[in-house]
Amino acid sequence: MTFLLTLLAAIFVLGPLIALHEWGHYIVARLCGVKVLTYSIGFGPKLFGWTSKKSGIDYRISALPLGGYVKMLDEREGEVAKDEQHLAFNNQHPLKKIAIAAAGPIMNFVIAIALFWVLFMTPSEQLATKIGQVLPDTPAAMAQLPVGDKIVAIDGHEVQTWEGINYRLAGRMGETDDVSVTVQSDVHTDNAIKTYQAPVQQFMQGAAQGKDALTSFGMLPWQPDIAPIVGELSADGAASLQGMQVGDRITAINNTEIKDWISMTRIVRDNPETLLDFTVLRDGKPVQLKIMPQGKKDNLGNDYGQIGAMVKQSEIVIPDAYKTIVVYDPGESLVKSFEKTEQLAVMTVSSMGKMLSGMIGLDNLSGPITIAKVAKQSFDISWQMVLSTTALISLSLAVLNLLPIPVLDGGHIVYHFIELVRGKPLSEGVQMVGLNIGLLLLAGFMVLAIGNDISRLF
Repeated sequence: MTFLLTLLAAIFVLGPLIALHEWGHYIVARLCGVKVLTYSIGFGPKLFGWTSKKSGIDYRISALPLGGYVKMLDEREGEVAKDEQHLAFNNQHPLKKIAIAAAGPIMNFVIAIALFWVLFMTPSEQLATKIGQVLPDTPAAMAQLPVGDKIVAIDGHEVQTWEGINYRLAGRMGETDDVSVTVQSDVHTDNAIKTYQAPVQQFMQGAAQGKDALTSFGMLPWQPDIAPIVGELSADGAASLQGMQVGDRITAINNTEIKDWISMTRIVRDNPETLLDFTVLRDGKPVQLKIMPQGKKDNLGNDYGQIGAMVKQSEIVIPDAYKTIVVYDPGESLVKSFEKTEQLAVMTVSSMGKMLSGMIGLDNLSGPITIAKVAKQSFDISWQMVLSTTALISLSLAVLNLLPIPVLDGGHIVYHFIELVRGKPLSEGVQMVGLNIGLLLLAGFMVLAIGNDISRLF
C-alpha cells in the first residue's frame, strides 16, 4: 500500500509538471508556425491516446514516465512534402528555434512562481525568528549568538521566516567562511541591531552531513520544554529491549545532562548504532542502562537513531513572543515569489558547481525514487507542503533542462545560438557527436542519481 501511495503521489506531482513543460514547447512551436506531429507524456511504446482530426497531432501517454517529448516536422528526421517545408522545424529562424527550446523550462519557472505566489498569499501563523536555543560546539555557539534575539538577515539578505533562514544557510553548504547573522534585540538595548560572524568549516559536510542546515549551524527556533519522561515504549524498540520502563525520567546520556525531551531525541538521532550510557530516575533512584539506537534512514537516505521511546502527550502552548502572523497582499506575494524562485535557482546551480568541484559530495544528487518519496511525504503533511514540493521540483526541472548538455533543452539552445551567430547550423556530424556525448552524460547522471536513491533505501 505504501508503494502504491508513493507512486500515486509521484504521478500527481510529476505528471502535471511534465505535461505543462511539454505544453510549453508545443504551444510555442504552433505559435511559430511549426507543424507538431506528436505530443507525448512519457517515452517508449504508446499506452493510449488519440489523434486530432483537425490538426492530425498524435496525443499520447507512453510507457516510460520519465519525461515526455514534442515531435515536430523536421527534414532531418524524414522526407517532408514540398508544400510543407516551411512548416518544418529545421527551416525556422534560429530565434524561433531558441524560443521553442526555451519554452519548456520557462513554463516550469512560471509554475514555480505561481505556486509560491499562492503560498505567500496564504496567511500563516509561524514561529518568530527569535533564537530559541544555541547548540554547543557549533558555528552559532562560536559566534556567541544571543538566545532571544530576532534574526533579521543572513549574509545581508532579509529573512522573515525560519524557512527563509534555512534556505540561506543551506546555500552555504560545503563552504569554509564566515556566515553573517544580523539580529535585533528587543531585550537588551532598545531594538539594537547587531551583526555576528559565525565561522563554518565545510558546512554541512563530514560529521554534519545529513543534518539540516539549522542544526548544523547550531541555532534553533523556540521549542517546547517537555520533561524527558518516558510515556510509551515500542515493544521491539531498543529502549524496551534494554530495560527502559514507562515513567523513567532520563537525566543523562554519556554523562551529558538531559533537561528536556528534545535534547534527548537529538542525541539519539545523531548516534545510530552507537552504544549509549543512559541514566534514568526510577522510583527516585538512578538506574544505569546501555542502549544502542537502531539505525534508520530518512527520505534522503540520511542515517538516524531511534530507540522506540515516546513522550507522554501534553498540550503545547507557544509563548506570544515567539509567534508571528506572516501574510502578504497579492502584489507583495508576487514579488516574494519571484525573489524566492531566483534564490532557489541560484542555489541549485551553485550546488551543482559545488558537486563538480568536490566541495560537496555527489551523494547529494537525488533521482526519481527520492522525488517520489518526498512527494508522498508532502501529502502526509499538508496541502501547502504539496504546493511547496511541487514548486521546488518544477524549479529543479527548469534549471536542469537549461544545462548546456546537447540532449537537454539548454544544449539545443546553445546549438541554435551558434546557428544565429554563424548564419548557418552546425553540421549534422558535429551535432550527432554532441548528442551522443550528452546522452552519455545524462545516462551517467541518471545511473548515479538512481544509485544514490537505492543506497538510501538500505
